[in-house]
Order: sequence, then structure tokens, then C-alpha cells
Amino acid sequence: MTQPVKIQPLTAAAFAPFGDIIARTATPSFTINDGQCDRYHDLARLEFTGGGRANISLARSRPAELPLRLTMVERHPLGSQAFIPVDGNPFLIVVAPDKNGTPGMPLAFMSNGAQGINYLRNTWHGILTPIGAEQTFVIIDRAGEGDNLQEHHFDAAFLVG
Repeated sequence: MTQPVKIQPLTAAAFAPFGDIIARTATPSFTINDGQCDRYHDLARLEFTGGGRANISLARSRPAELPLRLTMVERHPLGSQAFIPVDGNPFLIVVAPDKNGTPGMPLAFMSNGAQGINYLRNTWHGILTPIGAEQTFVIIDRAGEGDNLQEHHFDAAFLVG
């Protein structure tokens, strides 16, 4: 039997327990490049432990359709993980609170395609899930030694949408 998970708008307040929204705000932090560029500064709480280092990658993800059948989430105990959309397409974000080492009830958010996200270290989350079209993402995460991936497969699926 599947449990329903309603998708909610991606807001800083609702997403704060799980990470950060990476997006331009109404006012830039300051200007750079001789006044030709507005900088929106320090938008994510990046954290890398265990001797790791920052890593920048690109990923191209195939689209999913709603409702989404959620059977698995993952987390990264050694570092945060940021995803910044390149193509401007919306994408689904699924997170779950930690309940004694396993994920609790999932929550779902929808990025408007201009919002990226940063998952805090040890945050249970779903996979990259663009909606409607393929999406390229810039990924900023931890590279280095150690096991930085834990997966959890649910006993019963959740139906997100």
C-alpha cells in the first residue's frame, strides 16, 4: 500500500531543517567586477568532514512524471550536497527527517527551476527528479576517502504528488 505525500512550495522556512535554497534574492549582497556584477553571497552551508574536499560536477537527469512512486532515499554522512539547475526546469525535492538512524515521513517540495538546493550533511533525500524535461545540474559535494553514501529502501512505497 502506498502512502500519499503532498508536494509543497519550496520556501526557505519550510526547507531550513534539511538545507538551504540557492537562489537570487531581491537584493544582492554586494557588487563586484567594477560594479558590473551583482553577487548573491554565501547561499549554502557547505560542510565536508573526514579529510574530504569540495568537488564540482555536472549531471544530466532524465525527467520523472507525477505522481512519483518513492521507494528509496539516501544520505551523505561526510558532507553536504548542493544541486543547482542549469536549464531552468522545475524539479521535485524529497527529504525526510531522521528518526533514530532511519528516514521518517517524507516531505516533498517543488523547485521553480531557478532555485537550487543544498542538503545538509546526513539529510535523507530522494534522487534528482526533474519534472517535464531533462535537467542539467551543477553538483557541489564532497570528494575523498570514506563511505559517504547510505541508502534506505522503504518497506512500502510513498506516492508523491
